[in-house]
Amino acid sequence: MAGGFLACVALPTLMTGGYLYGVAQDQFASSAGFAVRSEETSTALGMLSGLSGLTSVSATVASDSNILYEYIQSQEMAQRIDARLNLRQLFTAPGDPVFGLDPAASVEGLTRFWQRVVTVDYDHSTGLIEVSAHAFTAAEAQAVVQAVIEESSAKINALTEVARTDATRYAKADLDQATTRLSAARVALTQFRSTSQIVDPSDDIRGQMGIVHTLEAQMAAAMVELNLVSATAQPSDPRVTNAQRRIEVIDQLIAQERARFGGEGDTYSTKLGEFERLGVEREFAERAYVAALTAYDNARAEAQRKSRYLATYVTPTLAETAEYPRRITLTGMVLGFSLLLWGIALLIYYSLRDRR
Repeated sequence: MAGGFLACVALPTLMTGGYLYGVAQDQFASSAGFAVRSEETSTALGMLSGLSGLTSVSATVASDSNILYEYIQSQEMAQRIDARLNLRQLFTAPGDPVFGLDPAASVEGLTRFWQRVVTVDYDHSTGLIEVSAHAFTAAEAQAVVQAVIEESSAKINALTEVARTDATRYAKADLDQATTRLSAARVALTQFRSTSQIVDPSDDIRGQMGIVHTLEAQMAAAMVELNLVSATAQPSDPRVTNAQRRIEVIDQLIAQERARFGGEGDTYSTKLGEFERLGVEREFAERAYVAALTAYDNARAEAQRKSRYLATYVTPTLAETAEYPRRITLTGMVLGFSLLLWGIALLIYYSLRDRR
């Protein structure tokens, strides 16, 4: 019994205590607390949405807190902090292989050590996150916790930017499509005016109709003049001939002017139809552009007024006394487990001996 006690209890306890008090270096702890918060400006539409919008924001904040809880303990976080503070050098403790980090440790080894020295407590009901870390100096522990807060804030900003981009991406695509359609409609209308050399066929038609009306008035005056001359002169009279010739010329001019409004070929009716088609296309394109621009502005404003940020309610503390390693606690745990194993071994021994 004495030999078993020395081997199973006394020796492990003495070795543990000797290592903790003689070899292990002091470690200082630093802690901080923060939470993800959402800042949202109330609008008339938001007030009408009522509790549904409130539930959506709360769910988003809770989701971001869950992401941060996992992200702080991830390999990516360990690598980012290592790139900033050189964790392999910071946690190296010559002569203390148990609580120190091997300078040649792999990424996986660095991640396991990171998860051991950095503790994350997350309250799901309140969304509060507390991070604590310990290092061989108080300043180094504080620097580690501060770096964790900064990287967590950067991650929240990245998530917010992704949300904003997703919210405006489809609206921006519709706006680009509407802009392209409007530009094409305007180019087609400009090309029509350059080809036909007519700014507005309606105005040109009104001008041509004025010419026709003038010619018809001249035709009426010429016919009146012919009737007056025919009543007092012979058919061979030059005045009658001139009046008839005048009427024929005016009639030809009227026919030529009216031929421009209809018939085959490049007439005013064809040009007017093409111009009206291009005008309708441009009008629809302008309306679609205004609607797309309004939707894009609304989506961008909605994305801008919903922003999430990291609110630090406890800044990283600077320790004055070393809290780690917990020498008394660890020595007591080794002693307790050793006594438990020694007791179980004694029970097994006496049970086997009694059976004999």
